[in-house]
Amino acid sequence: MCSFFLCSYNEELLWYSGTINFGFKSKEDVNMASEKKDIILTGDRPTGPLHLGHYVGSLENRIILQEKYKQYVMLADLQALTDNAGNPAKVTNNVLQVALDYLAVGIDPQKTTCFIQSMIPQLGEITMYYLNLVTVSRLERNPTVKSEIKERGFEKSIPAGFLTYPVSQAADITFVKATLVPVGEDQKPMVEQTNEIVRAFNRTYNTDVLVEAKAIIPKVSRLSGIDGKDKMSKSLGNAIYLSDSPDDISKKVMSMYTDPDHIRVEDPGKIEGNAVFTYLDVFDSDKKKVEELKNHYKKGGLGDVKVKRYLIDVLESFLVPIRKRREEFAKDPAQVMDILFKGTKETEIVAQQTLSEIKEAMGINYKK
Repeated sequence: MCSFFLCSYNEELLWYSGTINFGFKSKEDVNMASEKKDIILTGDRPTGPLHLGHYVGSLENRIILQEKYKQYVMLADLQALTDNAGNPAKVTNNVLQVALDYLAVGIDPQKTTCFIQSMIPQLGEITMYYLNLVTVSRLERNPTVKSEIKERGFEKSIPAGFLTYPVSQAADITFVKATLVPVGEDQKPMVEQTNEIVRAFNRTYNTDVLVEAKAIIPKVSRLSGIDGKDKMSKSLGNAIYLSDSPDDISKKVMSMYTDPDHIRVEDPGKIEGNAVFTYLDVFDSDKKKVEELKNHYKKGGLGDVKVKRYLIDVLESFLVPIRKRREEFAKDPAQVMDILFKGTKETEIVAQQTLSEIKEAMGINYKK
């Protein structure tokens, strides 16, 4: 699963109502924050720094949503290990890098609770209870799992942790009692399976402890890679990172896929599938200028190099403030980790509350 949850901003997301105050100091605070308020869970697998695709697909939207809802953002290191078990350092070393990207783009720890998945021990116990409510064949039929198994070549040897990924994700969603889960279209089956587990649990134990979540599907949830492929991805090596230097950006943009038939400047060029214009559509606020460039390019007389240089300026204008904030936060990595530890500690209070309710419903909450 390349990214834990994907989402991009669109106005249809904002019809929901309800907010929850930041910070849980006691059981009473947890109860107050659970009074039928919408709660968002989203996050990323920390397998590398974040790129422009992450910004378009999720980060931009999180900045907006944190003003309206109680939002949890999870660094899903346990889930990242399902296909990186042999290289845990790749995951642990990138927790800080992803956190730096969060802070650099404007995710505010006073409004959004960021936490590290592996530091919430209750998740393992909740996952175990849920595993008894789902069959292996149902997990194998999950479209997202099937696609990811094929992509990683796991057909002949599927790690059990990878196969049970949807159950782990169900624990993540339900332990904070998330009601809204921003996801890309390809991740929708994961939320559907979460809701199946919720219904099975509530039916089996005659309770309403767990709540179903609504998948929020954006109109656009991904940005094409610089090679023109459908998806920008770390693994494909076709990404522009939020932390890239000006030289990196310049080199990557100059290598961008355009129109292979646009050989001479005077030749008419195609806009469709042209990565340079795709990026201009997303990142250039001067829409009139972009339309003028498109018309000129389609008519002929506008070279790829000139358009690419213009895109470099547009991306630099966008990334300079992000890069500067990231550099400032990176001067004190201990402080950044303290933000994660604080958010994790607060989140664990929520996890323990939910686990207690689950065990009570199951009748296994032993007491002396």
